[in-house]
Amino acid sequence: MSSCGSTRKLQYMQGAFDTARLSVYNIPQPIIQKGDLLSISVNSESPAASAVYNQGTVTTPAATAGTLSGAPASTGVTGGGYLVDPNGNIQFQSLGDVHVEGLTKLQLTALLDSALQVYLTKPYCTVRFLNYKITLIGDVTRPGVYAIPSEQVTLLEAIGLAGDLNITARRDNVLVMREQNGKRQWGRIDLTSPDILASPFYQLQQNDLVYVDFTRSKAAAGDQVTARNISIAATVVSTLAIIYSILKK
Repeated sequence: MSSCGSTRKLQYMQGAFDTARLSVYNIPQPIIQKGDLLSISVNSESPAASAVYNQGTVTTPAATAGTLSGAPASTGVTGGGYLVDPNGNIQFQSLGDVHVEGLTKLQLTALLDSALQVYLTKPYCTVRFLNYKITLIGDVTRPGVYAIPSEQVTLLEAIGLAGDLNITARRDNVLVMREQNGKRQWGRIDLTSPDILASPFYQLQQNDLVYVDFTRSKAAAGDQVTARNISIAATVVSTLAIIYSILKK
């Protein structure tokens, strides 16, 4: 009975699914924030005229664009890109300061397409995040910062990137920390319940931090190891003291 109970604690999404409620979902569009790095490519009927608006070549992090990647986010950029400044603006050729904070990629694309009509014939832009990343720490196999070139990842996919949770991890109380519009939000997720699919924190957003706590059994094991090491060290010191005392005589 103890073995069966322990096994259930390791299972994800236990119990019945409310298919009528959980089958409907919306993937939120990522919102541009201060500190984001954007790739903006501009095209028009005249490639020569639109070339001045393109800031060199950029590369996505060590994976084919549109797929998940376990590559560190620091490998993301080889050149170019627009950094969103502390005021939420980017400096754009011919347009000067453009306020982009709070916009989605589609909204920024529409804004630039309209503004560039003064300078280009039928312009159209493509916007991508160059710093779309998430962080997983705590009781996971491979904690770290993970780049997401597809700009879309769920909590379970992120856990898969990190090599799954360790057997000692708490699956009923995973913390997701999110910063948006200058405010921090926290969400607690129970991975053992199907209701995680309805949580606004199930679909992760750029710069989200996921913390997986460990169970009491792991904490107790850590305390036992510490106590054992202290005991061994004390024994060694006592033995050396006795030997020193004998040799001194």
